[in-house]
Amino acid sequence: MQHAVRSRAVIRTGLTPVPRPRTPGVTSLIDADALRVLHRAARALLDDLPDLTDRLIALLREQEPAYRAALAKDPAATWQEAHRSLRHSVASLLDPRGARDAARRCSWRIGAARAEQGLPLDALLHAFRLGGSLVWQRLVEETSRAAPEDVRLLVHVAADVWNFVDEHCTLVADAYRQTEWQLGRRRENRARLLAAGLLDGTGRIADLPEAARALDLPEQGRYVVVAVTGGPPARSAAARAAAVPPGGHVHWHAGAEADYGIVLVGAHGEGLPDPDEIDTAPEAPVPGLRIGVGSPVDGLAAVGDARRFADTALAICPVAGGTVRLADHLPAALVVSSPEMGRALAEKVLGPLLRLEPADREVLLDTLTTWLDCDGSAQRAGERLYCHRNTVLNRLRRCEQLTGRSLARPADVVEFSLALTARRVLRD
Repeated sequence: MQHAVRSRAVIRTGLTPVPRPRTPGVTSLIDADALRVLHRAARALLDDLPDLTDRLIALLREQEPAYRAALAKDPAATWQEAHRSLRHSVASLLDPRGARDAARRCSWRIGAARAEQGLPLDALLHAFRLGGSLVWQRLVEETSRAAPEDVRLLVHVAADVWNFVDEHCTLVADAYRQTEWQLGRRRENRARLLAAGLLDGTGRIADLPEAARALDLPEQGRYVVVAVTGGPPARSAAARAAAVPPGGHVHWHAGAEADYGIVLVGAHGEGLPDPDEIDTAPEAPVPGLRIGVGSPVDGLAAVGDARRFADTALAICPVAGGTVRLADHLPAALVVSSPEMGRALAEKVLGPLLRLEPADREVLLDTLTTWLDCDGSAQRAGERLYCHRNTVLNRLRRCEQLTGRSLARPADVVEFSLALTARRVLRD
């Protein structure tokens, strides 16, 4: 019997026990007597288990605020949980080997269930230690009542009792942390699916309240979507951080071709960034880093439209990198939104110029583009192009002759501007 008790202590702690001084024949008798006293007291505890449970519940209500809330919500379930745990604990004192697996399963289930319910782990471990202390106290009380002279023998089994408590505290903590990790993964995956549905425009209206909770965004807020792609990953992360001014709130979603930020915005005085305050451009240009800022929409249900606006802005970004705010490039956005019509317009308006020799073609197109950028001023265009204003005017007259259009007619100027934009932004 002595060997069995000592072996159980080794299994539970994983440590080599410190040997007690031995007197041949005497130690064995002491251990046997100690087990007899322990078993007698444990059987009495089993017979009075409801009272033991009531005492533990009273201690939890008195000492652990988290359990006070649980008891207020579902007192019967909490009482039954404590009762099962105590029953398995006391049964393990009577039959350590036979009751071990059932006791471990019970503790594991409690740890997992309490993690799902959100009870703090510290409160759960405190409850298990309170239960262990109560069992030990009741063992001493029962022995003092039935045979006071045997109380001294309980010291020989104290290590086994507390090793059991430590083992189950470790077990319940492992179950809690594993379940908490699984719950976190499930929440992250669910949030990812809900965000993808919002951005794709495929989310269900019925899922909007859940999406608002999962993404920590108001269902009826005002939103802008920011699209970020290209550049070194570290700088993309920096661009993410720069996307939201102080006080802003954003949920980032990693897409296949770009990362999308759903940014909560508002009007002036609401404590949220105004849509015009969103500035995702890093302090120094990053080669290849492209950022598109869409136009604002109302409500999570319209985030799919906001994502399309951001994609359109991203499509206008130069290949070399840059930031485009859709509201500042609406003509280009119109072209990108209908690339087939944009290419048709470019061919119809600029076709005669596009079929010139490359050197001649680029000179005329650059002159026309620069003149439009300079608001029709030949003088300023010449300064930019390092040529005389008359040279600019001669090149423009040639453009008019080749295309059959007049830069004096506003409608023709609009067509020239859109055609040049289409040629610039439609890269393929």
